[in-house]
Amino acid sequence: MTTSKIIFFGTTALAARVLNDLLKQSDIQVMAVVTKPDKQKGRSLQMLPPPVKEAALLHNLPIHQPLKASTPEFADLLKSYQADIFVVFAYGEILKKNIIEIPRLGCLNVHPSLLPKYRGADPIRRALMAGDAETGVCIMDMVLEMDAGDVYAMTKIPIPSNMTLGELEDQIAPLASTSLLQVIRDLMAGEAHKTPQDPSQVTFAPKITLEEEKILFHRSALELHNQIRALSPAPGAWALVDTGKEQKRLKILRAEVTPLQGSPGSNLAFSKKEWIVACGTEALRLLEIQIEGKKAMKIEEFLRGAQHPFTFLNLSY
Repeated sequence: MTTSKIIFFGTTALAARVLNDLLKQSDIQVMAVVTKPDKQKGRSLQMLPPPVKEAALLHNLPIHQPLKASTPEFADLLKSYQADIFVVFAYGEILKKNIIEIPRLGCLNVHPSLLPKYRGADPIRRALMAGDAETGVCIMDMVLEMDAGDVYAMTKIPIPSNMTLGELEDQIAPLASTSLLQVIRDLMAGEAHKTPQDPSQVTFAPKITLEEEKILFHRSALELHNQIRALSPAPGAWALVDTGKEQKRLKILRAEVTPLQGSPGSNLAFSKKEWIVACGTEALRLLEIQIEGKKAMKIEEFLRGAQHPFTFLNLSY
């Protein structure tokens, strides 16, 4: 079997999982990794590497972290590797023509949606937030227009109604790796076939905004349930609560819809057994939460230690 010479572009933890799967293959040679620069994070503002860099360091791979990847100077550096294929997954920058045209067999983009649905930066969260019943992974030929290339492979998976972002990513990672490996091998063998996307079916998945992380209880319980699972475990959907001593953010990481009704944001139950909050339509039974400054905890653990009810603050954010 012919060895494929690959340069991998990626940044996120999900991309790092696919990179690790590529590195396990005897017929794949990852020649270098391109990822975004380290960023300051947390209250300490410590400089932390992106997950793909961490994975590459474990394998002593050449790592490049350009501010912009499409400069003439960086293009010349990439040409020196003489790669067969560039693989791009959640890199964080739209590559220009001078980069796309470098590899002998082209650039492959791994996109976690059923294209042409959810082109853009946040397809997994958008599918969950919309309450979609299925999603998947596409391996496509990279072109200048965002996520518009012809599709080499599409694989579908169902989304159970209570599945969170973290759980869905656990399903998507091996799916993406398997599909990507097959397309790489088909390209190397000259047997790959691709299908154009239907432009009439295009939808977009812009990055989730800070405003979309806020829980507004006048919305229906089903809408909030989908918002919560789309943002769990990170960044987490949140609302302000009065603890009896101070106001704090409370992230809701898991909840379920229950057919009760009341004034939006009010507690319909707050006992040692359950916490139920009224929404615009129906209510949410909280299952897992994280209070600002504390670890995430199952609701039973939180309620055992609660001295008195927390109340949600119906503030205009």
